[in-house]
Amino acid sequence: MEEVDVEPAITNIPAASGGKHLGFAWGPGDILVYETLYKASGVKGSGSSFIHEVRKDEDIYSPILRKLFNESHHIFVGLQTIREDLPSKNKKSQFVSISKNYRSVIRACMEELQQVAVSTKDVKMAVQYGNQVSILLAIELIWNLCEVLFIDAAPAGSLLLHLLDWVRLHKADVDEKAREVLQSESPAEHPDYCDVVVSYVLQGRLEEARQMLVKQATLQPAARNMYKLMDTLLSKMPFYNPGGTQTLTDFDVKWRLWHEEVDRCLQDNSFASNRHLELICKILVGDEDTLLEHKELLSTWYHFLVTRLLFCHPTVKPTELHYYAQSCMTMFLDSRSVPEPLDNILLAAFEFDIHQVIKDCSIALNNWWFVAHLTDLLDHCKLLQSHNLHFGSNLREFLLLEYASGLFTHHSLWQLAVDYFDHCPEFGRVYLELQIEHVPLDTERKALKVLRICEQRQMSEQVRSICKIMAMRALRNNRLGSALSWSIRAKDAAFATLISERFLQDYCARGTFSDLDLIDNLGPAMLLSDRLTFLGKYREFHKLYGEKRFREAAKLLLSLMTAKIAPRSFWMTLLTDALPLLEQKEAIFSADQTHELMFCLEELTSSLNTTAPSTDRPMQEEDMEQTKVELLRLALARNLAMAIVKEGTMET
Repeated sequence: MEEVDVEPAITNIPAASGGKHLGFAWGPGDILVYETLYKASGVKGSGSSFIHEVRKDEDIYSPILRKLFNESHHIFVGLQTIREDLPSKNKKSQFVSISKNYRSVIRACMEELQQVAVSTKDVKMAVQYGNQVSILLAIELIWNLCEVLFIDAAPAGSLLLHLLDWVRLHKADVDEKAREVLQSESPAEHPDYCDVVVSYVLQGRLEEARQMLVKQATLQPAARNMYKLMDTLLSKMPFYNPGGTQTLTDFDVKWRLWHEEVDRCLQDNSFASNRHLELICKILVGDEDTLLEHKELLSTWYHFLVTRLLFCHPTVKPTELHYYAQSCMTMFLDSRSVPEPLDNILLAAFEFDIHQVIKDCSIALNNWWFVAHLTDLLDHCKLLQSHNLHFGSNLREFLLLEYASGLFTHHSLWQLAVDYFDHCPEFGRVYLELQIEHVPLDTERKALKVLRICEQRQMSEQVRSICKIMAMRALRNNRLGSALSWSIRAKDAAFATLISERFLQDYCARGTFSDLDLIDNLGPAMLLSDRLTFLGKYREFHKLYGEKRFREAAKLLLSLMTAKIAPRSFWMTLLTDALPLLEQKEAIFSADQTHELMFCLEELTSSLNTTAPSTDRPMQEEDMEQTKVELLRLALARNLAMAIVKEGTMET
């Protein structure tokens, strides 16, 4: 967590030195900074070709923290599926379970970061990992408290038990110290022995404290009765059992009787001869001065708060927490010290000011992950219903949109952001449409992923845009099959026509088709444009010819010309393809079909003759064309004669 209201960290940008004029372009996760042609005075000068990227959120580039984003995404999606019509009791247990799942993901990442920080030899990286661990510790501390106060909403009695668990979880150094003491030759004589016993008592872990005291009692037989009395007091301290038959009033009476007994022992000087046991007795009675003398063992004001409640106000109600929290923070912190952001956030939580917690966390933390997910969970718990923003969207949606927009700047995490946008009913689709257009389509596989997302959400404009981009890229790389496939997907008739032309040009140059599988399986897609229809049908003609189905092939070839599907520039190629059919021993074309072919040939030659002769075409090419025409006329005349004889014979 960063300090609030202090000077931010300075980021050095090379171009900023020397009073150069800078330009900025703001993004959801970073800023682009560039040197302009203008000097600070406004006069034009020489610019620089460099653009500097200043990243605000480095966390999304951390491999370990990426696990946090991935795992929490699954939990988030699961949370959105909880049915609204479930009884509130059932939903509450589900919400608490989901909250614990979020916290377990945080702790797993924190533990992995700690291991990496210890094992790395890079000092700079070790510091960075250490900072990330500190941030995650603070996040988990805040989340856990919010879970106790807002989500689980524990009543008086149970509330203190939850707060004790909260403190114990986040003040685990006593266990490590206890292990060192117990592993020594003489635990009772270890320098940290007294600190461990006192720490256990401060956390309400009285059973562990009793076990530690036994070790000292064996070394001091003369004080056995004194230790026995302390053991009795510790064992008799009542703790509220929410699942039992005892009412809160019964517990309160029992606790007061025990408290009076401890106070009598203190007044009677029962432990006056043993400074250590007297200290424990003062803690049990809740003596504030004694507690404040052990700040180094408590370490935080909120630990002091929970200890004070344990030994003075065990039946504290949620509505009374803010009073005790404020007074404990004032007593614990030095009058000259300013509370840190974490202190203010926790105090706001104890005051049940949810919106202040979210606001302060948004300022203090370096990304939107925490506030987005916590706010979403609190919103599902119906705790944010009264709070809408002035500019349209509610608080939950605003934070989710900000978080998801940041994810879109990452090369792989952008896929997670899609689900977050999906669950923002007001502005989610608009954001997704804007962001998806900026995903770099580096590979065809990535393009297909983006396309599938758009198709599933009926984002037709974005689908067309992606397909056009990929079609153009494939065309530039001379991958005609891929280009045609993308243009069909985009339903772009003009582009499909252009690529079909390229296919036909390629066929004329090489005599064969490329990407036969695609052309053979066009199906209804060939109806997208006339040229594409012609390409598909022309390929069908070749298949029929290859299968020696000459009559079907002849009929198809003629229909391509008479129906004007074939481009005029391709007629000569089609007539040339008809030559082998015309020269068969048996007449393939009927007399009428032959007349139609003759008409097409004459129409073609007359149009060629009426156009001005091209000076660019070599004489040899013109002669070849003329030879083709002569051969066709001869073949057509021969076929016409055969067809007339054949048809006349059949009539007789």
